[in-house]
Amino acid sequence: MSTEYARSHWLDEALANESAEPSAALDTNTRADVCIVGGGYTGLWTAIRLKEAEPAIDVVLIEKDLCSSGASGRNAGFLLSLWAKFLSLEKICGTSEALRLAKASDGSVTDVMEFCAENSIDADIRKDGWLWVATSAAQQGLWTETIDAIGRHGLTPIVEYSGDQTAARSGSPVHIGGAFESHAARVQPALLGRGLRRVAIERGVKIYEHTALESLTHGNPAVIKTPKGRVTADRVVLAMNAWAIRWAEIRKSIVVVSGDMIVTPPIPERLGKMGWTDGLTASDGRALVQYYRATRDGRLAFGKGGMSGTFSFGSKVGAEVEGASPSCDVLLEAMHNTFPDLADVGMAKSWRGPIDRSKLGLPLFSNLGSAENVFYAVGFSGNGVGPCQMAGRVLASLALERQDEWSGCGLVRQATRDFPPEPFRLLGSKMICRALSAKDQADDEGRKPSLAARLGARLAPAGVSPFNAEDKEANDATATATVVTAD
Repeated sequence: MSTEYARSHWLDEALANESAEPSAALDTNTRADVCIVGGGYTGLWTAIRLKEAEPAIDVVLIEKDLCSSGASGRNAGFLLSLWAKFLSLEKICGTSEALRLAKASDGSVTDVMEFCAENSIDADIRKDGWLWVATSAAQQGLWTETIDAIGRHGLTPIVEYSGDQTAARSGSPVHIGGAFESHAARVQPALLGRGLRRVAIERGVKIYEHTALESLTHGNPAVIKTPKGRVTADRVVLAMNAWAIRWAEIRKSIVVVSGDMIVTPPIPERLGKMGWTDGLTASDGRALVQYYRATRDGRLAFGKGGMSGTFSFGSKVGAEVEGASPSCDVLLEAMHNTFPDLADVGMAKSWRGPIDRSKLGLPLFSNLGSAENVFYAVGFSGNGVGPCQMAGRVLASLALERQDEWSGCGLVRQATRDFPPEPFRLLGSKMICRALSAKDQADDEGRKPSLAARLGARLAPAGVSPFNAEDKEANDATATATVVTAD
């Protein structure tokens, strides 16, 4: 796969400002205590945490392209906690553990910022908060249940905003309500990833880029075969996120969709007139969520989850998540609708990237089948910039066989059959995507979505927060359909 084909605006910018020598591909056989497969946030944070815990440990990391060329270099750059997903977290882990992990994820925002400052990583981090907005009456109050659930424990990380407050803060007249989390930041995702790569190398991690995993042979030690060499390792960490669907056990617990983004040319004066002069991040309550923020050089980055309607089939992640977005015109129209003052502004570049969606929108940590020395993390569901820092601690503890709050956290669990096998997965994904799009269109037009749209929306994996459960007709139909599609 060509690196040019996969590059986002973020990676272009990061590589243009990077003086480090590229890492050579693995062209021989080597030995390691731990081999990490994947050079994104998850793999790099794991490598760094392993070295912090045991400086003498021999860590090898392989990456099929460039570190941060995957999802870690293509996301929107929202450094968020898990507070907005507290309801799902509580469902998986129970109340006490959900509170602990939500607080830990909140701490990850600070940890990332402090790590970058201590290690001279200029990742354009600004902690100006995250705004969860409503653009239609149907989206109003989607945050209320979450805020109330957290509030019962005397905590207020997210506070409700009035329509006027929301519109003034975001610069968009179509925002009619919202909720604000102050402990959130913007980050240039590829600058962060490439900075982590530099630190990992400085700490003694051996990184081989342009080195794809061809096969993994279980055993003690395990053997990772690459095109021109192999790594024999006592322990293996699969930090491949969406690309981990090549294993059937992982594939049953996630579905891979595309996230699409555009970025405008620099328009700092225009953004300034709208009041958007800081690092605010914002996303709406659509079923196919839209998200946006400004950049350091005064561009507007605008994205949408699942917009292209393309899905990875079976065990392969390929061209459906690569290159320019096929939906860039639709994205540009959505940006103009959200920000009418920018109706004459075009885009400078578009791109796509994979999102590994889990059923409840939260990551899963486990070992691969009967291989007690092979560990993985998947299911970040579009919110991985902050949680991946926490994931590095979890995977490092698992790989080091430590019994602590990370290896024993509530997100370490066995994979379950959450999505049907092919071809039902692909057919169902397309049906649900059409339903979500129809629901959003009906909500925008102020009319009630059809039963089919409401049913499809309820079959979708959880987003930021579960949909309101007011429609008994759709709930009853969903319960029936879930029985049919569960296997």
